[in-house]
Amino acid sequence: MNLCAGDWLSWNDARATSYRGRLKDWKNWLRTYCKTHAVTDIVYYADRVPYHVAAAEVGKELGIDCSAYEFGYLRPDWITLERVGMSAHSLFPDDPEVIREAANGLPQIDRRPLYKFGFWNEAVHEITYNMSNVLFRLAYPHFVRDKLYHPLIDYLSNIPRLLLSRPREKMAAHLIDDVIGVGLPYFVFPLQLQSDYQLRYNSPFDHIAEAAEEVIRSFAKNAPKEARLVFKVHPLDNGIEPWRKILKQLARHYGVKKRVYVIDGGNLDKLLRHATGALTINSTTGIHALRAGCSTKVLGVALYDIDGLTCQKPLDAFWRDGSKPKKDLVDDLERLLGATIQVKGCFYTPEGRHAAAKAMARRLADGTVNLPGALMEKPPRLEKARKLGIATTFDEQKERRGKTELWTRAWRG
Repeated sequence: MNLCAGDWLSWNDARATSYRGRLKDWKNWLRTYCKTHAVTDIVYYADRVPYHVAAAEVGKELGIDCSAYEFGYLRPDWITLERVGMSAHSLFPDDPEVIREAANGLPQIDRRPLYKFGFWNEAVHEITYNMSNVLFRLAYPHFVRDKLYHPLIDYLSNIPRLLLSRPREKMAAHLIDDVIGVGLPYFVFPLQLQSDYQLRYNSPFDHIAEAAEEVIRSFAKNAPKEARLVFKVHPLDNGIEPWRKILKQLARHYGVKKRVYVIDGGNLDKLLRHATGALTINSTTGIHALRAGCSTKVLGVALYDIDGLTCQKPLDAFWRDGSKPKKDLVDDLERLLGATIQVKGCFYTPEGRHAAAKAMARRLADGTVNLPGALMEKPPRLEKARKLGIATTFDEQKERRGKTELWTRAWRG
């Protein structure tokens, strides 16, 4: 089902159908299409994109199996394939005892990097897809992009960062060594991309700066006086959001300017291995922190936010009394992930795509997505998402769309 020119470039043979109507009419159109063609499965890339939220609701209404796929939790070389959706809508269990029991006897995951690809491989695919939606917009005139920034502005903003990447990485490596070498306790907050739809539609924050302010305020009031707070800029950040300015202003406002650092580049895993604790909204870097044995606090809704893995205490208590993840439970989580909602492969090489497509097709045809042992009747994290005020339905998302961009402009100003 092609919704835009980028879709058409990837899939344009006789089996493809194009939808060129408006987003508000999409649900009714898809409902009719599914009934007419006796559809048995709906599969979508990224579960919280508005079109896919609507598709999931149509599937539930008509009793059609829905599955979402995305970049894997167990990177590199893994792709997530999960029933219905992820994060707040995930049907993966959140009870540690259920996870332990289901993981019993499962093999260790395959950590071999089989499908290597370079930055430019990923960049060319990304630019081709999104710029085609700009250049050939008239072919799908009512398509609603899920990109927060206009693609042209987004990509042009990356040019200065690419040109300065080498000195920036060198400086970041020195800063990381200094933070570790001083020997004082420090906490790491790896920033996500402000444009990430998972951040915008699977968290209570309209802008990362809201989460950063909540963290800095709590840190200033409750963390040990000798502790430091390190913000790590995402390696694919486009530079549109002035993170250093925003974070330094917040740190100054709460009286901790000399205790808050901003690092743009460098090795995150090295930073996590020596950290006292880590914080995240809902990024998969949380799993890296757990793997490093780092006490981790989740601010939004994440699949791995489970008792025994992440700190379940309030944020104010985390700074002095955070709990480290149980190594055996981390291992059980990863083995259950690998056996149920992860397939080996990647999006950016022919071999990786073929391997992933074959594995996904087999699970879809056999009805074994989330099986064995990782398919709950109801999304166990959905109630928490609603309490946090996260938009969980198509209509709720509609009210929130546009608000994020206003927040982004306000913080950038």
